[in-house]
Amino acid sequence: MTDKTKAIWRWILFPLLILILGFVVACTFYILNLLKTGEWQKDYSPINNQKISTELLQQITKDNYWLGAANPKITIIEFADFSCSMCKNSFLNIREISVKYKNDVRIIFKDFPVISASSPVLALAARCAGEQGLFWPMHDKLYINQGLAEEKEIIELAKQIGTDATRFTSCLQSKKYAAQVNQDYEDGIALKVSGTPTWFINDKKYTGDIPHDTFIEILEQLLKQ
Repeated sequence: MTDKTKAIWRWILFPLLILILGFVVACTFYILNLLKTGEWQKDYSPINNQKISTELLQQITKDNYWLGAANPKITIIEFADFSCSMCKNSFLNIREISVKYKNDVRIIFKDFPVISASSPVLALAARCAGEQGLFWPMHDKLYINQGLAEEKEIIELAKQIGTDATRFTSCLQSKKYAAQVNQDYEDGIALKVSGTPTWFINDKKYTGDIPHDTFIEILEQLLKQ
C-alpha cells in the first residue's frame, strides 16, 4: 500500500471512527437516562415476591391527596411524575377506577418528580391548586397538557380550573410545598421506587403502565378475597 493510499484510508477511517464512538456514547447516555427516569419499562411488571408493610404504607400516605372510598377494601398508591408519559397513559384508568369502584377503592397520589427539570415545579403546582381544593382538576390538566414548563403556562392552567391566580402564583413562586414534595420522593426511595409510575396495590408492588384490563382484573381478584 502506497503512502498516498494510506493517507486516503486514514482520511476515510478517522471520521468514521469518530462517528461510531459518538454513537456509542449517545446510546450509553440514552440508556442511563431511561433507567434513571423509569421510562425504560414500557409494560407493567408485578413484583410478586415483594410485600410492603401495610402499616408503613398507611403512615407515608396520611397527608396525601386521594380519591375514592373513605374505608377502602383496596388501596392504590401511585408514585408519579407529571412529566412521565406512562403516567399520562395511566391517569384515565385511575379516573375510571375511582368512579367504578368508588365504594371499594382509594387511590392515593404521591410525587416522584425525577424525569425533567420542570417535574418538581409541576408537583408544586398541583399542590398549590390543592390548597384551594383543586388538586385533582390540576392533576388532570397537567397530564392533558403534558410538556408545559413555563411558569406563565402553568399559571394559565391554574386559572382555567378556577384557582385564585394571585394566591396560586404566590404559592408556586414561594415553593410553599417543597418539603411535602421532597418527603414523597424520600418515601419513594425508602420503598425502592426507581421510576414512574410505580404502584402499591394493597401490599404488593407493581411498576410501569398497567394495561386497563389487567388493572381491572387485579382489583376484581382482590375484591373476591
